[in-house]
Amino acid sequence: MHDPFVAPRRSRWQRLEELLARGAQTGSTVSERAALYRAVASDLAAARTAGVSPDVLAYLDDLAARSHHAVYTASTPRFDRAWDAIARGFPQALRQEAALFAFATLLFYGPAIGCGWAAATAPGFAESVLGTAELAQLERSYAEATVRPGDGDAAMAGFYVLNNVGIALRCFATGAFAGLGPLFFLVYNGVQIGTVVGYLGRVGLGGNLASFAMGHGPWELTAVTIAGTAGLRLGIAIVAPDGSARTDSLRRVVPHLTLLVSGSAVMLLVAAAIEGFWSASPVPWPGRIAFAVVQAVIVAVWLMFGGRK
Repeated sequence: MHDPFVAPRRSRWQRLEELLARGAQTGSTVSERAALYRAVASDLAAARTAGVSPDVLAYLDDLAARSHHAVYTASTPRFDRAWDAIARGFPQALRQEAALFAFATLLFYGPAIGCGWAAATAPGFAESVLGTAELAQLERSYAEATVRPGDGDAAMAGFYVLNNVGIALRCFATGAFAGLGPLFFLVYNGVQIGTVVGYLGRVGLGGNLASFAMGHGPWELTAVTIAGTAGLRLGIAIVAPDGSARTDSLRRVVPHLTLLVSGSAVMLLVAAAIEGFWSASPVPWPGRIAFAVVQAVIVAVWLMFGGRK
């Protein structure tokens, strides 16, 4: 690798290689390895904008991935590593995919808003999307504010975990089909949810739906779009491997995808807990609104600022 970009940086890359090879166990070498990892991550970003050769990019990708693994799996307690990955690594990984996340959000909320408006204003639209039998079931379910006896909360929380995680896994795993699966499932779920909201609003039951859903909605809906983002990234790694073999492309993106999927799963677990233990509780509207606002703020602050210095 003989070019002007490599020469001034080669020594620190070699030093990082040495530390990775022998394992940095002392406090000073652990700190040095972390600092070198940050420097290499900066070098990688600079290399992508400087138009360096593909072999340099591939080398830096590999070095950054190995360094990331070493830094975040250093000799710290397993719980601390997991907490750090979710609290810091996950929002960092999501912000790196800001454009793809915005696209996934548009794929989900665009159809949801459009179908919600159509279902609320155009008679017959909701029937054509969901069918009369399902609409009748929705009306029965939300004819009154949803209140459930406390002894059923744990069972419903378990049900919501299975249902929510199933939706997210479909959004992610089908990314293996050239990214087409997430495109379909994001749009499909947006159409379904938007139609339900619009129809229940048209028949006067929107308040009951909002009362039930607004507490866990910030966690659940955001997690689905993040799972879709991970699925799209998986599809891109397969379809456009950036000049390297697909196996190498997938290997480089796996740590990144792991953070996104793990974070999405944690968000869905939180959503299921809220949905099971809070959403159907007999709390008056002011308390529900305050709780929903707090949840939305927690999600926004975590994803926007988690992992920042």
